[in-house]
Amino acid sequence: MRSGQSLTPFVLDALLDVPENVVARPAGAVDRAIAFLQKNTNADGQLGLADSSAPDYPNYATGLAIRAVVRARFAEHNSGPPWYAWLTCLRAQQFSEDGGWKRDDPAYGAWGMGGARLTPPDAGHVDLAMTRYVLEGLAAAGVPPSDPAIQRALVYLERCQNPDGGFFFSTVNLDTNKAGEDAGRYRSYGSTTADGIISLRACGVPNSDPRLNRAARWLSQNHLPDRVPGFDAGPRAAWALGLRYYYAAALIRAVPGLPVLLPPQRADGSFANSSNLVKEDDPLIATPFALLVLCHK
Repeated sequence: MRSGQSLTPFVLDALLDVPENVVARPAGAVDRAIAFLQKNTNADGQLGLADSSAPDYPNYATGLAIRAVVRARFAEHNSGPPWYAWLTCLRAQQFSEDGGWKRDDPAYGAWGMGGARLTPPDAGHVDLAMTRYVLEGLAAAGVPPSDPAIQRALVYLERCQNPDGGFFFSTVNLDTNKAGEDAGRYRSYGSTTADGIISLRACGVPNSDPRLNRAARWLSQNHLPDRVPGFDAGPRAAWALGLRYYYAAALIRAVPGLPVLLPPQRADGSFANSSNLVKEDDPLIATPFALLVLCHK
């Protein structure tokens, strides 16, 4: 993540939540951030591949970039809004019929890590979190619920939702389902369930829909204010704290009103997780998540 390609839209998106009457935006700062994103976009319209040493979560970064740029109301250029190339890239990255994928394939309708376009049977890494951030980018760019990309995504989301209403992480990389398996199904847990709710809304699913109601009920019944619900006291329990900030930031959007307790803020104003399981020990990751929570309290 050292290249800043995924961190920049992530931090920018969080900062855009801060009301102007609380902290005014520094002059030119948003434009500089967006210029950085455009500079690091390749010819295919993909962000996250400018550092030859390692890809930087391309689909996640590109989806977040669209959302941040749209929210910033960035001025249009002669070639149109800067998110057009990003949007075209993300459409091509979906696991769909255009890439040889069939509706019965576990990856169908989702988005993976990004980079070179993958064809069956190798889907690479596929999960609900990356799919959520792409869907939020599509929604920000005005892609309607009737769009085929959204309809395909709903197939994947429905596969990730359990009968109890909660969601699990991946239908492809089964060992990444952090809460484990129970009676032949992958267990629901809090951060993925919040992602599922946000994803369904990004697809235009109304709040009255049973899928949303069941997911919100699961969160309300299982919520823990200082950790992620859905993990038992065994070896998987560490994930409950490792995903603490991610969960808090997703929860306040998925089911507003549930209590959230963050660790104490550090003397320099930052936040950090004591666990490094998902990089939340890095203040550049934990602090934007904390900021999202504080802006919605």
